[in-house]
Amino acid sequence: MDITIKIKNRKGEIHEVKAPTDMSLNLMHVVRAYELEPVGTIGLCGGNAMCHTCQCYTTNEVNLPEKKEAELATLSRLPNAKTNSRLSCQIPVTKALEGLEIEIAPLF
Repeated sequence: MDITIKIKNRKGEIHEVKAPTDMSLNLMHVVRAYELEPVGTIGLCGGNAMCHTCQCYTTNEVNLPEKKEAELATLSRLPNAKTNSRLSCQIPVTKALEGLEIEIAPLF
């Protein structure tokens, strides 16, 4: 099953994309697959919650998984983190994300 997600890139462009729920992907993988940001600017740590390059802001109310310790630690070090900040590498693509809207955070 595919879900629809709206992603605002760092240029301010909004993309409505489809993402499969049966491939063990996370939101970082989706951003990379659709090439919404230049190569080498998303997920430099490989999706291990150790860098800020995949940080995003959730802009609507969708039931997301709880933030784990590694994500909380990384977000706590970021000057541009907000209450709605998440690391997209830590959000698995599931049916629950249908209709999610995110904005990719600036690199600084």
